[in-house]
Amino acid sequence: MCPVERAGGLDTPLRRLFQNPGKILKPFVNKGMTVLDFGCGPGFFSMEIAKILQRSGKVIAADLQEGMLEKVSEKIKGTALEQSVEIHKCENTKIGITEKVDLILAFWVIHEVPNPEMLFGEFKSILKSDGKLFLIEPKFHVSKKDFENMVVLVENLGFEIVARPSVSFSRAVVLIMKKIKE
Repeated sequence: MCPVERAGGLDTPLRRLFQNPGKILKPFVNKGMTVLDFGCGPGFFSMEIAKILQRSGKVIAADLQEGMLEKVSEKIKGTALEQSVEIHKCENTKIGITEKVDLILAFWVIHEVPNPEMLFGEFKSILKSDGKLFLIEPKFHVSKKDFENMVVLVENLGFEIVARPSVSFSRAVVLIMKKIKE
């Protein structure tokens, strides 16, 4: 888990050059959506999601670390983004939200989760039937084989791949729940 003291390294102009949140998220975030930014850290992606939503939806910035959530709160305090960002502290073994969401973003966080299968089950329970799950993991922490094993785990829970976006220094996949054939 990235310590709060090193959170500044997650939100820099240099990172924005290689992992521009707007370019990464624009194809998947639309006005009116509710988006869960799981493991939001200092809000690098949460802020961009809120900007894309233009006060017509909301982003739930969720993290286990209170210090990370405080950084997000400081960024939005007194700004127009404050209306679009909901801060949520996760519990140790679950996210702890019941609201249905249109998109779940999990950027460079799944490799830190002790029980991914349980987490993916919770993702499935809060994702709308037409919602998307966007998983991105760092190449330097997660091998291609481990990433593909994670994708298979998600597919076995009833998801299917709809895109494999290119994200610098990362492995990425977008999934939706399989439609039940009648």
